[in-house]
Amino acid sequence: MERSMKQYETDRLEAAKLTARLILASGTTSPRVGGVGECTIHILDDACDIEDLCQEMERMGDIKETWQFFKRDAAMLRDADAVLITTSLRCVSDPADINCNMCGKLVCEYLKETERLPPDPEVAFQGPLCIFRATNIAYAIDGMVSQARNLGVDYGVFWTAGAAAMRLRILPRNTGFATAVAISITEKSPFRDIPRRYAEINQRTMNDRMIQRLWPQFRSIYS
Repeated sequence: MERSMKQYETDRLEAAKLTARLILASGTTSPRVGGVGECTIHILDDACDIEDLCQEMERMGDIKETWQFFKRDAAMLRDADAVLITTSLRCVSDPADINCNMCGKLVCEYLKETERLPPDPEVAFQGPLCIFRATNIAYAIDGMVSQARNLGVDYGVFWTAGAAAMRLRILPRNTGFATAVAISITEKSPFRDIPRRYAEINQRTMNDRMIQRLWPQFRSIYS
């Protein structure tokens, strides 16, 4: 039985890695403004890499009171099997040059000259962004979420993870905005019900989280 459980866990993690790449494919082939490729999607499927991202989110949660929810999101991502960070490489420095005025500027050239927010710890995104370009991220997320639904995996969308990924320099430096899709292949979605004491990291809370996550398996085996 122990061998069977180990094999199940191995197969489950391999399924998560395969699923992440299929989701990446769907996000890559989603529509783009002008039909020009500018979005990149980066997969984190190593537990240590995901933990580094979660710890950065928790550090950001301590910066100011209004960012306390970063810790809540980190608690959910810590139980994810893979995290996909997607971004637009052109929304901050290369506007679409169509003078749509969605950014609040009369012409696109004004957006290039606009002073940006300082790289302060309390600033998540320095902006301003070309909204037309940034919309490509929404198209990519839609394609990724649709694929996750088709494959029957649990998912969650987190802009907090995108902000933390930018601070960790996981993404290109000229990225102006990023967001993430986290996936999980378990009986209980970690993105819907989080532990009540998610901010506490100690032996008891970790045991409670593990029992809550694996309880359906134990129930099916020993009932």
